[in-house]
Amino acid sequence: MKSCEVIFDLDAQEEELRKIDKMMSSKDFWQKDQDQISQLSQERSVLKETIDTWQALHSQAEDARIMADMAREEDDETTLKEVFDEIRLASKKVERLQLDSLLSEPDDKRNAIVAINAGAGGTEAQDWVEMLFRMYIRWAETREMKSQVIDYLPGDEAGIKNVTFTISGTYAYGNLKSEHGIHRMVRISPFDATKRRHTSFASVSVLPEIDTDIVIEVDENDLRIDTFRASGPGGQHVNKTSSAIRITHIPSGIVTQCQNEKSQHRNKDMAMKVLKSKLYDIERNKQEQKKHDMHDTSKDISWGSQIRSYVFNPYQLVKDHRTNTETGNVERVMDGDIETFIDAYLRRKNR
Repeated sequence: MKSCEVIFDLDAQEEELRKIDKMMSSKDFWQKDQDQISQLSQERSVLKETIDTWQALHSQAEDARIMADMAREEDDETTLKEVFDEIRLASKKVERLQLDSLLSEPDDKRNAIVAINAGAGGTEAQDWVEMLFRMYIRWAETREMKSQVIDYLPGDEAGIKNVTFTISGTYAYGNLKSEHGIHRMVRISPFDATKRRHTSFASVSVLPEIDTDIVIEVDENDLRIDTFRASGPGGQHVNKTSSAIRITHIPSGIVTQCQNEKSQHRNKDMAMKVLKSKLYDIERNKQEQKKHDMHDTSKDISWGSQIRSYVFNPYQLVKDHRTNTETGNVERVMDGDIETFIDAYLRRKNR
């Protein structure tokens, strides 16, 4: 576990956790500013999770070493194979810890709100949205993160026109911010009777989900709230009443909607949460612009200047145009294995 020791000082992190616990146990702690309380509570949560992960990995490595020694003495090939499989799994977790060590921006620890929209290409582009949606859900599952669909508009014939969902877990936004931009697919379309090769685009937008205790002032007079009947994968019960909510923030023109819940009230709460996250993101981008950081971001999200290409035919290749990272295993990428691209993006960003 030498590689882990390089990226994680357990003693220092445990000492930091003790300091935070001492601060939070003081009598006057809860009288502090709400932002300070929220920031420290979140810092403690992330620190505790990282320490627990490290300690579990350390125990797993020690158990594997003992089992390997015993298997060698007894010439037990079956047990040795099991030990090597455990080591491979532990190595992947170590790599993830190393990746998380590159995430130091304030929003990196937050949950992520992801929206995928179909571009030009009709049914082919809508199918591409569904493929990307599955890719991110599979990625979340491998990271033991939770996902929840907020809004879903099915395609006319197949696929999805647009979908908005949350990925909940430590460093969800920090990892997925690398996916923000245009994703391009090239393949022989299964929807084309002449079997021609098609190029399709989908835009992926990634926002940090803000905490409920971060105050984003929204004037009720600036909102137009509409109700409508839900559609999509929520079951037939969602269509019986107008439970879906669409909120338009008139000054900014931002529109958010939620139709995933049975309750109109819960749909409104989620739509408001997405709206506040978008308003928060606007303010955050204004600050980044002052630091001259907006040039690359604007370039990434402009239509046609794709951040990544996925070629299925006539050859197989996934290439990230920002880092030149590429792989020929398209199937594996579409099954959620995007760690290589995330890693390369974060390392480039932290140079």
